Amino acid sequence: MKVAVVGATGLVGSKMLEVLQERNFPVTELLPVASCRSWGKTVLFHGKPWTVISADEAIAQGPVLAIFSAGGAVSAELAPRFAENGCYVVDNSSYWRMDPSVPLVVPEINADVLKADDHIIANPNCSTIQMVLPLAPLHKKYGIKRIVVSTYQSVTGAGQRGIEQLEAERAGGSGTKFPHRIDMNVLPHIDSFLPDGYTKEEMKMVNETRKILRDPSIAVSATTVRVPVEGGHSESINIEFSRPYDLAEARQLMADMPGVVIQDDPANNVYPMPLYAWGKDDVFVGRIRRDPSVENGLNLWCVSDNIRKGAATNAVQIAQVLLAKGWLG
Repeated sequence: MKVAVVGATGLVGSKMLEVLQERNFPVTELLPVASCRSWGKTVLFHGKPWTVISADEAIAQGPVLAIFSAGGAVSAELAPRFAENGCYVVDNSSYWRMDPSVPLVVPEINADVLKADDHIIANPNCSTIQMVLPLAPLHKKYGIKRIVVSTYQSVTGAGQRGIEQLEAERAGGSGTKFPHRIDMNVLPHIDSFLPDGYTKEEMKMVNETRKILRDPSIAVSATTVRVPVEGGHSESINIEFSRPYDLAEARQLMADMPGVVIQDDPANNVYPMPLYAWGKDDVFVGRIRRDPSVENGLNLWCVSDNIRKGAATNAVQIAQVLLAKGWLG
């Protein structure tokens, strides 16, 4: 199968290549695409070097699948060009996510929304993916009325430049990715601010959660924060249900959800941490406890590797669904 990876030399694009290899996706010809700065360079895939090419060259070769991680402007321009030739595009940018004609998919939750003529498919925001995965079975059982979430997001979410700034500051230097120092600091600022004081990242969590869970009535309040870690994103999530719930049952519903691992033994200091989520595809949930301040309230702590399940792995899982349906030939 001829597969293009657009943004193949970036942090997420490189991880997409890794996950495609790990999952033995049937790639017979790889078309790595990047900006002109990378043309002619090579990337390794299954131990073989593949030359980085332009998008025009890739489109001309007729891939059946293209996985994008190259930013919204690139996706806006190039995704339709790949799709018009019959190629399925799985896009990791935010550009297509809220388009009502484009499915926004976390395969464990809503793969059923996919149709054979959906040639552009959106990969959700990393923070949204890890939140909705444990919440989906709870919403189905009890009905989620309101979510209040605060995130603690790794510098990896800002790409290679985010990592470079943190490492440079720790070595006594500086960087330009963040508006302030990130080492020994916490920035309540991810993406640009909107007129109402929220950031685009926060509103992604609001709108994407409603779309994925197929319930526009869910109230979501998000505060997204950058922290000086590299392992993954963490989230403090407070949920208010429409109906009474049983704590043990809620815990079991999350444990039974594919891709969710419960780590919740506080007496023995067992709870999810980004250091140990790094390099794994699961979403880890702990600190599960009733919120006595509100009727039908639940608190939990959620951690996941944002570059894997939050981006590359989820995209490849979508491709695996397309393959299983026989749409990729």
